[in-house]
Amino acid sequence: MQDPTPENGGSARPDEERREEALVVPASGSASWLQRVFEEARGDSQLSVVTAEPPPVTVVAVERYLAGAQPAAAAAQYWYDVTLADGSCQERCYLAPRLNGLVQRAHLRAGARVRLTRCSYRYEEKRLNYGFPCLEELEVACGAGPTPAAPPRGRPPPLRGDKKHYLPLWNNEDPYGDVWVANKPQAQVDVDVSKLTSLGQLEMTWRSKFHYDPLLVRVLHKSRLRYYGKPEKKMDMPYQAYFEVADGSGMMSMVLWNSLCPEWYNSMKVGTVLLLEQYAVKTSYPFKTKPTPGDSQMKRFATIEISLNVRDPPTKITIIPEEMVKPEWGLPEVKYRFITRSELDGLPNNHSCDVIGLVTFVGRAERARKKEHGEDFWLYRWVHAVDGTSDQPFILELFATSQPEVFEHIHPMTYLVCTQMRVVRDLTENPSSAIYLTTSNESQIFITGWHRGQPYTKDTKVRNFIQWTKTQNEVDQMEKAVIGGYYPFPRPPNNFLKYCKNNKVESVLKAIGETGKEIEDLHYREHKRIAVQGIISAIKCISCSNVAEETSEVELSQKDNSQSLESSAASKEDSVHKEKNTNLQNKEVESFLESQYTPGEKHHHQALLSQKSSVKRKMPRRLNTDAQQRSASVTPVSSHHYFTRSARRKLGLDEFQHEDIVQDKNRQTVSDSSQYSTDQEGMSDILETEETERACGLWQSDLWAQVKDKLMKYLHHGTIFPESIPRKFDYVHRDLLMQQYNLHAAVHQPKETRTHRNISDFESASGLGYYEVTVLGINHDVAIDVAFLPLFCPDDPHLFQLEDVQNDTLLSCMSCIPASQQSAASNGRLPDMFPLSDEIVKAAMDLDGKHVVCILDICHLGDDKVEVFLSKIYKTVDPDVLDAMWCLLTQVQNQSIFHPGLVKAR
Repeated sequence: MQDPTPENGGSARPDEERREEALVVPASGSASWLQRVFEEARGDSQLSVVTAEPPPVTVVAVERYLAGAQPAAAAAQYWYDVTLADGSCQERCYLAPRLNGLVQRAHLRAGARVRLTRCSYRYEEKRLNYGFPCLEELEVACGAGPTPAAPPRGRPPPLRGDKKHYLPLWNNEDPYGDVWVANKPQAQVDVDVSKLTSLGQLEMTWRSKFHYDPLLVRVLHKSRLRYYGKPEKKMDMPYQAYFEVADGSGMMSMVLWNSLCPEWYNSMKVGTVLLLEQYAVKTSYPFKTKPTPGDSQMKRFATIEISLNVRDPPTKITIIPEEMVKPEWGLPEVKYRFITRSELDGLPNNHSCDVIGLVTFVGRAERARKKEHGEDFWLYRWVHAVDGTSDQPFILELFATSQPEVFEHIHPMTYLVCTQMRVVRDLTENPSSAIYLTTSNESQIFITGWHRGQPYTKDTKVRNFIQWTKTQNEVDQMEKAVIGGYYPFPRPPNNFLKYCKNNKVESVLKAIGETGKEIEDLHYREHKRIAVQGIISAIKCISCSNVAEETSEVELSQKDNSQSLESSAASKEDSVHKEKNTNLQNKEVESFLESQYTPGEKHHHQALLSQKSSVKRKMPRRLNTDAQQRSASVTPVSSHHYFTRSARRKLGLDEFQHEDIVQDKNRQTVSDSSQYSTDQEGMSDILETEETERACGLWQSDLWAQVKDKLMKYLHHGTIFPESIPRKFDYVHRDLLMQQYNLHAAVHQPKETRTHRNISDFESASGLGYYEVTVLGINHDVAIDVAFLPLFCPDDPHLFQLEDVQNDTLLSCMSCIPASQQSAASNGRLPDMFPLSDEIVKAAMDLDGKHVVCILDICHLGDDKVEVFLSKIYKTVDPDVLDAMWCLLTQVQNQSIFHPGLVKAR
């Protein structure tokens, strides 16, 4: 499609009017604290003020807009206005661009309480008498304040620059703000058919005319919005949307440009009849996507497209009510290509279809970056729906379709219709992999409450689905309903070469040491998949009952200590995780002592653990100098007969070596007649070690015991959060659950008042435990703790289709719910740790010391919460891994991104 005719900025609002809109007059007669501070900043010689003991204020709204042209190449692409309320009034303020990261990582969000510690006043040099307050420094405030009133409707334009509207906070595809008209009124007009032209005639005669006769068409397909604004371009409404319209002669593309998008986009629905006058005709853009028409016999006019704009010429658009449409006009009906789930397995890749189903699972809203290091994101979520024709659900990848009112309200037990979906499958690489459907540029989604009047309600398969729902027991379906949590789909391919082909060469492998930077650069709800080389060195199985408690402690500490929002999120997260892991390790062994030892033995080992924890707390300092390492590693501690040397080493008690050295010296003087007894005791030590590890829910390799105190860097991301766990859906509290798993709203929305429940109060839909896996770098100098969450829903085995994957025995074993968890659930008492199964220990030992490629799923959950999940393990000795690495090495021209030993192996 061709670029539209640029729009002029138009006449700007008077500077006095914009200045008055920047400051909201307080409701009461007395000036508010915010107003006093901003007036003080405006009167200061430096136009800046540092506040003393500032009271907490509430963030009412955080709104984003396109930045103005700036000289610096690395300047922010977007700016943010923040509305604050102090109980007396609301003030819109400009956020200093260096604080943009607070919004991008959801530290600063609507509903939060903050303290304004420094602000300034900024004048626009290209305007007369116009300025606005600027937020320079903020701190998080504890406690909840009074619920502020919603901002007034008819929001004024952004504070800085010449932009006339705000963008949605988390993506660019959704309409946002009052400028978007919900429904244009339908006109009662008499259509003079004699003056009309057809699309077929237009295609033949368009080059010979300057003015075109009116068109009467029906909308068959509708695309999502496209925002093409750039800081250096001056355009009021840089939007575009295209439609496929048809009459009796065929189908043609129609493009809606710029300011017509906010006015007409929401009203131009699929099935709408339009009378178009004073439109333009242009050659068609060759690279745009094309929907698959429901009627395969319909002729498509692909050489030209209808262009609707506010000028050159100014288009006149009229919506004809459906009851006024006459059969003699010959307008085609909207036809669909609905399929059932039983038919999906036989469809080829990229096949276009429509589906309807009962929603059984809704994933959280996540984001994917459009360009590396860019600020633009795709917004998407995963959904499962069933239609009764198969025991397998439709697996749907739903990207935002410019229907936020629908996308944000998808929940289990609703009837979902998705049009123009595309089949995604790869039978050549992995025939057993699950098939899923993804949205196209022309997809539309509808849920219960939006079906009335839609053309598809007449479709036979839609009616068959409705009949099936009438035979279903609502209680049975509700028991299978799940919402939110980590959803590892699509699974990485079984073949590593295939994984490499799906990713850029430069980004296939990351060094473990670089993982911290990858995590630090994540934006709110951004999901990313990375690959690292390492060695599986330790595994522990932790109860999910600890998740909510641990997370709440972190949040409490953040509230009790008003942290500066400018401090490093990465350093805070690392210190929090280190402290939590240290405490957790003590809890793990205490739990083991609880069930295995007599009171006397338990008391002795608790003393031992107390001394051990005091040494481990010195580890960060001990890593700095060799002398500190040596002094800390020989702390004398008395041993107990049950913990053998091997057991102590693998349980992390190898720091207490002094008495073992003495015993080794004494053992050298033992006579030959006692050697057989010593060997037998050695065999007993091994058996005791394995039993001890499994009972503690812990396995460690010998290599890990040797190097873990000598690491240069140790990243702790093995913790999961309440948001990571899929939850059973509760229809009564559906609004609360939807709010939890959607993105933070731009404008404050008070939480559901009927309940004081939080997300941790809802029942988990997966297992009772998760695994913390330690991956050691191949150079033995860095390590990272990551999590693995077994996803299996007993009420619906098809919900999480994590079949055993070839060449991934360890994760296959860890994906199963062990008998120990099942028995713990039946007993009603969950321990802090679960024992490891024999299969997991054996699979881990098979990987002991071997180099593997680990695929990690990372996602930023807001604040300092980042989940890092292990999704796949590839053995580097497998032929496909070696082939992949050799091919990539060739492509990057000997760039050193792989381990040198692999080149020799190849």
